[in-house]
Amino acid sequence: MKLIGMLDSPYVRRVAIGLKLLELDFEHRSVSVFSGFEEFRKLNPVVKAPTLILDDGQSLMDSTLILDYVTAIAKADVTSTPEHAEDRLRATRLTGLALAACEKTVQIVYERNLRPAEKQHEPWIDRVSTQLLAAYAVLEAELGLGTLPLDAGRLGQAGVIVAVAWRFTQMMVPKIVVAAEYPNLQSFSAFAERQPAFESTPPE
Repeated sequence: MKLIGMLDSPYVRRVAIGLKLLELDFEHRSVSVFSGFEEFRKLNPVVKAPTLILDDGQSLMDSTLILDYVTAIAKADVTSTPEHAEDRLRATRLTGLALAACEKTVQIVYERNLRPAEKQHEPWIDRVSTQLLAAYAVLEAELGLGTLPLDAGRLGQAGVIVAVAWRFTQMMVPKIVVAAEYPNLQSFSAFAERQPAFESTPPE
């Protein structure tokens, strides 16, 4: 399998770490959807990261859908969905919040970095920032009620995306989401980033 995309994307990094935790062999090709647009289009005409090219040439897109498939084919059971309905509900809620945080961070970065300054719309940025802060406020509270497993073997996909989202946001918009205001997220992220699958997959 080949994973296409830059690791500065939280979605690409999420899949790369997930594949490692599932003990699945893959080749990572660091191709940008911006500077490497034409190269990426040869691999996937849709030019969407992450793209996972299977051994038979079929392509998968969207980090959640990719992880759903690779979890089904993996021999290891490291990142399987929790069996109990209550645990599954919490994992699904946390995943949704973390993905929302990623999405809102990306929207702010695109508005600031891709749109000319004279065309940037501050009310839109304020709105998206409010949504971003809301997502992290709930995540912080959730981790205060009960942390995710502090055991690399039971980290799970919810734990992966929470940690990946937090580091991505701190890289991109640390002045909006002030780390000191989120001690539970900081602590969990620090634990996750020390795990081999994370350390070997740093954001570019």
